[in-house]
Amino acid sequence: MTNIQMHNHGFGACDCPTDTSPDKLRVLAIALIMVAGFSAVELRISHHSHSLSLLADAGHMIADVFAIAMSLLAAWIARWPTSPQAPFGYRRVEILAALINGIGLLLIAVWIGQEAITQLQRTHTEILTRPMALTALGGLGIHGINAVLLHSHTDNDLNLRGAFLHTLADALSCLGVLFVAAAVHWFGWQWTDSGVSIAISLLIFAGAMSLIRQSLSILLEQTPTNINPEDIKQHLLTFSDVTQVEQLRIWTIAPGQLHLTAHLSVMGNPNRRDLLLNRLQTSLRKDFDISEATLQMRSARSVALSTLPNTKIRELIQTGITDPNSVVPAKTEPNASRLLER
Repeated sequence: MTNIQMHNHGFGACDCPTDTSPDKLRVLAIALIMVAGFSAVELRISHHSHSLSLLADAGHMIADVFAIAMSLLAAWIARWPTSPQAPFGYRRVEILAALINGIGLLLIAVWIGQEAITQLQRTHTEILTRPMALTALGGLGIHGINAVLLHSHTDNDLNLRGAFLHTLADALSCLGVLFVAAAVHWFGWQWTDSGVSIAISLLIFAGAMSLIRQSLSILLEQTPTNINPEDIKQHLLTFSDVTQVEQLRIWTIAPGQLHLTAHLSVMGNPNRRDLLLNRLQTSLRKDFDISEATLQMRSARSVALSTLPNTKIRELIQTGITDPNSVVPAKTEPNASRLLER
């Protein structure tokens, strides 16, 4: 009797990174302290100087305090180890934080734009340019330091990228405030206060939409845009023992952590499956940056048998025939065919 087996090979547990660099937590903590301290000062001076662009930057900085605090909390949670209930760890918490940061940026952009348009329709109040310019210079220095610290850790990290975009938007706001202070002081162009605010809101809006799209793509477990599943399928078929690839799925747990599952029909000695599996996984990791590949293998012969009727499979097992191509269809007796014709 021939024993028909289904071979299932793959990693038993995720060996993905489970912790976050302590430097990352330290950078976020430093950024949080600096932004929280300066936002209170900027809010006070914006009311004193009657500058909408400075008030917009102060409001954005207050939102940054909550955004960076949330990023810090998410980065800390992401360090929790894997468990049977959370086999992939908690890195998705950082993606959720990035999504919330993106939505927050979007709301801030809409608010700044709306306030700027409203102010264009009002009678202009005298803007005090000296405190406005000094505050913007101080803010530019703080945001510049934070941007440099955060940018060095943003590779493959949407959570820190969200915090970095908040800081970058603040730095752009400060540059805009400096421009407004100069324009009002030298030329009396008070309309630039609203005009610069609108331009800043559009820049923040564009960055927020990009962050939201990337976060949603990961949370919805879509195939990464930089990977073509057909290319991976054809790559797997270049291995001589692989005859068919089905149910190929690729998704991202977190940036830099790609997972793949597939069903493969293979030929060759079943005792060499582990060697083939190792070759496939090594190739996927090297050529496509797939951090974990779970591959279910079964004999190509069993695939052919599965297309036959159940009665024919039982007959093959009983007779010891394992090659379905060697099966000759049974001939119908002449008398039986004549009876059927009648």
